[in-house]
Amino acid sequence: MLSTFDIGIDLGTANILVYSKSKGIALNEPSVVAIDTETKNVVAVGHEAKEMIGKTPEKIVVIRPLKDGVIADFDVTTDMLRHVMRKASKKVGFAMRKPNVVVCIPSGSTSVDRRAIHDAVRNAGAKKISLIEEPVAAAIGAGMPVDEPVANVVVDIGGGNTEVAIISFGGVVACHSIKVGGDRLDDDIIQYVRKEYNVLIGERTAENIKMEIGYALTDHEELTREVRGRDLVTGLPKTINISSYEIRNAMKEALLQILEAIRATLEDCPAELSGDIVDRGVILTGGGSLLNGMEAWLSDEIVVPVQLASNPLESVAVGTGMALQYMSKLQAAVK
Repeated sequence: MLSTFDIGIDLGTANILVYSKSKGIALNEPSVVAIDTETKNVVAVGHEAKEMIGKTPEKIVVIRPLKDGVIADFDVTTDMLRHVMRKASKKVGFAMRKPNVVVCIPSGSTSVDRRAIHDAVRNAGAKKISLIEEPVAAAIGAGMPVDEPVANVVVDIGGGNTEVAIISFGGVVACHSIKVGGDRLDDDIIQYVRKEYNVLIGERTAENIKMEIGYALTDHEELTREVRGRDLVTGLPKTINISSYEIRNAMKEALLQILEAIRATLEDCPAELSGDIVDRGVILTGGGSLLNGMEAWLSDEIVVPVQLASNPLESVAVGTGMALQYMSKLQAAVK
């Protein structure tokens, strides 16, 4: 069967997901590409490339072609998309000649960013391309009634940025986007360990620390973890013990910026919709929302019910795929 069919792509800074109606999430891989600097050929994409971070010989570089939710390296992004769409076609069971693709874009993206994403997807082999704003896709994927005249507040904490939006009648009423996400939290942990212990740790290690003992700014039982890195004084490998309280303090500034973005968005909310927010609360999506204690902390701070989407990592991708049936209603969608 060579019929065209529709897929949704969540082109995230940390992960790229492909959704199809028949298979659901057909592909979920890290947005990482390994390239041979001599031949300029792609060596590995996704999980294989992520395994190589910090472990490659000189002639192979591992890059993340998306930064802060937008394309930083156009050619590599196109190569990555081509690989992803080829892999997804095998999973879905179609010989995809040219699929129709819906791609999500950060709500604060410029027309240049939008054009870059549009062109990269077209060059990767798409037939018809529609763009949808990320918070709208996240809200659809989280099962919120975006096409009704009620306030749907969604906080999407991704790898490169955090988007907070109030959606009503299929459009974004108020929105704030900040370039703070999971990557920034990882970076803060790396800098803290370097400053306090004179030990250099890698991105993968920092991410594992955040997932295991990272907490939002709430009280919790102290946890400790062994961390291995390179001593910057002697240059030799070194093992240290680090506590969850230290990690919480390292991430404090970034977490407060996310809170400030949520507050600023709620302040911009029209009075009519404010009542809905008190009743319906706020939905958290994105990988960053899985940080321990995030729900409880935000709920205490903004005094509004906060709940996690049923599958926060996949909400945007699912919403992107489902958006096709909403497309006529969604004012946010652009051709």
